[in-house]
Amino acid sequence: MRRDGNMVGGEAQLNGPVIQAGEVTGGIHLHGAERQPPLPVPRQLPPLTAHFMGRDDDLAALDALRSRHDGHAAPLIVVSGPAGVGKTALVTRWLRDTNEAYPDGHLYADLRGHSPEGPAEPGEILGQFLRALGVGPVPAGLAEQAALWRSVTANLRIGLVIDNVLSAAQVRPILPGGRGGLTVVTSRNRLTGLGVDGAVVYHLGVLDPAAAEELLSRGAGRERVQKEAAAAREVVLLCAGLPLAVCLAAARLAARPKQPLRALVDALAEDRDRLEELTVEGEKAVRSGLDGSYAVLSEGAARLYRRWGLLPVRVFEVRSAAAVCGVPMRVAERLIDALLEANLIEESGPDAYRFHDLVRLHARERGFLDETDGGRSETLRRACDWYLATATEAQRLLTPIQLTLRRDFAFCPDGLPLPFDDEIGALEWLAAHRLDLLEAVRTATGQGWYDTGWQIVDAMWPLFLRLRHYGLWIEAHELGLAAAERAGDRAAERQMLNSGAIGFTSAHRIDDAIDWYHRSLIAAREAGDVRDEGQALHGLGTCHREAGRTGQAVSYLAQAITAWESCGYQRGAALSRIIVGEIALEGDDIDRAVGCFSRAHTVLTEVRDPYDAARALAFLGYAHTRAANPGKRAAAAGADAYERGIGELREALAVFEASGATHWRARALELLGRSAQHHGDTDTAREFYERSRAAHLPHSPDEAERLAGRLGELGG
Repeated sequence: MRRDGNMVGGEAQLNGPVIQAGEVTGGIHLHGAERQPPLPVPRQLPPLTAHFMGRDDDLAALDALRSRHDGHAAPLIVVSGPAGVGKTALVTRWLRDTNEAYPDGHLYADLRGHSPEGPAEPGEILGQFLRALGVGPVPAGLAEQAALWRSVTANLRIGLVIDNVLSAAQVRPILPGGRGGLTVVTSRNRLTGLGVDGAVVYHLGVLDPAAAEELLSRGAGRERVQKEAAAAREVVLLCAGLPLAVCLAAARLAARPKQPLRALVDALAEDRDRLEELTVEGEKAVRSGLDGSYAVLSEGAARLYRRWGLLPVRVFEVRSAAAVCGVPMRVAERLIDALLEANLIEESGPDAYRFHDLVRLHARERGFLDETDGGRSETLRRACDWYLATATEAQRLLTPIQLTLRRDFAFCPDGLPLPFDDEIGALEWLAAHRLDLLEAVRTATGQGWYDTGWQIVDAMWPLFLRLRHYGLWIEAHELGLAAAERAGDRAAERQMLNSGAIGFTSAHRIDDAIDWYHRSLIAAREAGDVRDEGQALHGLGTCHREAGRTGQAVSYLAQAITAWESCGYQRGAALSRIIVGEIALEGDDIDRAVGCFSRAHTVLTEVRDPYDAARALAFLGYAHTRAANPGKRAAAAGADAYERGIGELREALAVFEASGATHWRARALELLGRSAQHHGDTDTAREFYERSRAAHLPHSPDEAERLAGRLGELGG
C-alpha cells in the first residue's frame, strides 16, 4: 500500500480485509466469510460383496505387482478379465484395508465402458474427483481439468480405482500426478495400449472348482449343497467357474428352497437355455455382460466372434478364422487380436484359441441372431471346405501313393498357407484335429453336403492307418458310407466300405468287416472295377486270417493278387503278399515267408511307398531272425541271419519313428522283443515289450493289454 495515498496497489501483499475510505464516521463492522467445515477424506470404494472368496492367490499377485514399482512413478495396474469374473470385487477387497497406505483417500469411478448409454467422458470423472477433494470451481475444458487434477494430486497419496474402462484413451486424462499413489484400472479389455504409460496387466481367471463350490454353498446353503454334492459339482461345472454365474445360480436356488439341485442341473444342461437360466430378477445376467462386450466390437471382430460360435469345435486357429470370414491371414490375425483384447477368447496354445464355455454359448447365440440363414450356411460350408482342403493336403503328404478320389469345394481356401510342411507336422495336425474333422463330417452330412462328408472321411485315411483310433475310424466311416450312398457315388461307397472294413478288422470286429467287404466285392463286380474287387478280396483274406480260417484266407489273398496283377496294380499285390508271408511265418514256413516279404519290399520300394515298404521290411527282418537256429547261435550262418534280421527291424523302426506311425512303431518294437525272446534274451525282450506296450497304450488299450500278457509270460 502506498504511504502517500489511499489506493491499494504497487507491490502490496495482503492477507485479510482492506478498507479504503476518504472519511469514516461511526463504527466499522467487519463480517468475515463463514468458515466451511473441511470435507471428509474420500473413501469411495464400493461395498464388499457378501460372498467374496477363493482369490487369495490373486490378492497376493496384486501385492507383488504393487511392490515391484521402482518409485519413479505411481504404480498403474490393469486388472483384465471377462464380464462376470469378479474384477471389481477383487480390487475392492484388495484396497479395502489400505487406508494407512493412502491417507488422502480412495477415489472410485465407473467409466461405464460397456453401458448401453455409452461410456463416461473423462471430463465428467475429473470433475467428480476434483470436487471430492474439495477443489472448485472446476475448469470447463478437458485439458485444463486434467492439468488441475495432476497439480492437486502431485503430493497426495491416494488409491484410485477406475472401473469398467473401455479403452486406454478413457484413462489417460484421469491418471494422477505424483508418485505416492496407486491407480488400478479394471476392464473387460486388456488395454495393452496403457503399456506405454507404464501399466502392468493382471489377467483374472475363473474360480477353481473347489472355490466355486464354496461360493455356491454360501449363497444356496451349505447343508443343501452337501446333501446333493454331485449335483452341486455339476452346477459349478455348467457355470464354468464364472463367479457371476455361480452367484446367479446360488440366488436362484435360494429363491427356491424346496427345489432339488438336480432340477437346476437339468435346466442348465441345455446349451440353448443356459444363458437364459442364469438370471435373477433385478440382477444383471451373464448375457447382458457379454452383450455389452460384443456391442463394442468392430464389425469384422463381431463377425468372427459369432461365426466361430456357430462352429461345433472348441479350439480355433488363425487359418480357420481366415477361412470362415473369407479374409486374408493378416486380417484374421487382427480380428483375433481384437477378441483377445476384449477377453472374449483366450489362448490355449501356439495358434490355438478357445472360448470360455459361457462365452461360447453367447457367441453361438449371436450367430443365430445376427447372421442370416445364408450367412450361417456359408460359415459352416467355409469351415467344412477348409477342413477338407487341409486334411487332403496332409493325406497327399503322408500317403502320396494312395489313389485320392475327387474333391469338391464351394469355398476353396487356396490362398491360405498350410499349418504343416512335413509328414510329422501333417500327422500331428490330423491327430490334434481328429474330433474337429469328425464334427465337420457330421456338419456336412447334416447340411446335405454329402460329397463333402465322405470326402473328409477319405482324407482322414492316414490318421486311421497310422494312429489306429478305432472308435473314430469306425464312426467316421459309418457316416461317410451313409453320405456316399446319399450322394449316389458308387466309387465313394466302395472306398468307404473297404477302408471302413479295415477299421472293423483292426478293432477285431471280424463279422462286421466281412459284411462290409462282401458288400464292396458285390459293388465292385457290378461296376466292373477290378482294382476295387482286389481290395475287397484282400480284405476278406485278412478277416479270415484273423478268424483263424487260414485256408480261406490264403484263397482270398491269392484271388486278390491275381486281380491286382491283371490290372497292373503291383502295389496291391505286394500288400497281399505281406499277409501271405505272415501266414507262412505263423506256420513256420520260413522260406516262403522270406520270399513273400522280400518280393513285397522290392515292389513297394519301387513304387515309392516307404511306409508299406517298411512294414514288409519289419516282417522280413523278423523272418530272418527266425531263420537263425537258436541252438547254433555261434554258427556263422545263424549269427549272420539273426544280426541281419535285427538290422532290418531297426531300419523299419526308424521309418515308423520318423513318420509318426505309432501303431507300426509299436509293432516293430514287439517284433524285436519276439526275436530276442525266441533267441533266449529275456531281458532285451522285456525291454522291447515294455516300449511296445507304452506306445500302444494311448491309442490301442487292447493291444497294450495283449503286450502286458506277453510281459507276464516272461516272468521275473
